[in-house]
Amino acid sequence: MTRIIYPTSAITVGIALITWTLLWALPHQEGDAAVNRHGLTAVEGIKVGHHTLSERPTGCTVIIVEDGAVAGVDVRGSAPGTRETDLLDPINTVQQVHALVLAGGSAFGLDAATGVMQYLESHNIGYETRFARVPIVPAAILFDLGVGNAPEVRPTADCGLQAATIASTSPVNEGNVGAGAGATVGKLRGGSRAMKGGLGSAAVTMPNGVTVAALVAVNAVGDILDPTTGEIIAGVRTEDGQSLADARHLIRSGEISRLHQAENTTIGVVATNAVLTKSQAKKIAQMAHDGLARTIVPAHTPVDGDTIFALATGKLSGAPDMLTIGALAAEVMAEAVVRAVRQATSIPGYPAARDFDLSHP
Repeated sequence: MTRIIYPTSAITVGIALITWTLLWALPHQEGDAAVNRHGLTAVEGIKVGHHTLSERPTGCTVIIVEDGAVAGVDVRGSAPGTRETDLLDPINTVQQVHALVLAGGSAFGLDAATGVMQYLESHNIGYETRFARVPIVPAAILFDLGVGNAPEVRPTADCGLQAATIASTSPVNEGNVGAGAGATVGKLRGGSRAMKGGLGSAAVTMPNGVTVAALVAVNAVGDILDPTTGEIIAGVRTEDGQSLADARHLIRSGEISRLHQAENTTIGVVATNAVLTKSQAKKIAQMAHDGLARTIVPAHTPVDGDTIFALATGKLSGAPDMLTIGALAAEVMAEAVVRAVRQATSIPGYPAARDFDLSHP
């Protein structure tokens, strides 16, 4: 199979990739940002917990902010499944959230947020009203019901409760865990040609103390690219299943069918310790979507519900540098996407990047 290459764009892309690679290959100088392998929990005030239902598999991932955090959201996919996202509109009253939930199980998985609310209520955490503290818990789901042979197994309120109970500030577990347990990628030719997706997390801390981090469950219809090299690392396999077909070629050649486009959705969160308003948090969520565009081909499609939340814990005082925080949000989101597929392991029918022959046809 021969890839279609357009000469003008190829030169431009080639120069950009070479520049990107060289920049990242340079030794870090004193004062440069430092990569933080804690992932999302590198941001002070954030805890992360997973609950995985291995019998299918599926699961949920819970992000707890006990002291509250300003939040925003940006939904780019056309098939989202969400809860409480309207509340995050900057014009609306409530200013902080207390947790976020990412879950598999399609719309059924939104039930996991109920268990997180139970956990928070038991710890007297929530929005103060005259009658009770009401925990604010937005959520988003991905579609993984076709993975495994038991679509009736999906995250429930108990799943959310279990994840919240074990949430901690420890480095984030990645791969086939939580919301990434049933995630797959490369479904432009249907599930039989797909590969294993997963959950990934990444963070960076600036010399001035600003930390920006991301966590994402990658369940895309498209391929996953490493933006530092331009290479496809997971995605649609060829008919023999032994190599990668390249989604870009399939699209340009008309070799895909709407009948084969399985249900998908990549969901994630970016977070910072900076002080942000709700409007600023929404802008950071918007910029973070660039990380998906750099790594997922195609992204934000009619059969994806791509959704990114943004959190600002406000633990670091001072006026925020929105340009830097937004640019870093895209960077760490891209790294988290790559880590999600590289940390994943194979399950029946879905080989993983780590043990698959990544040679091109």
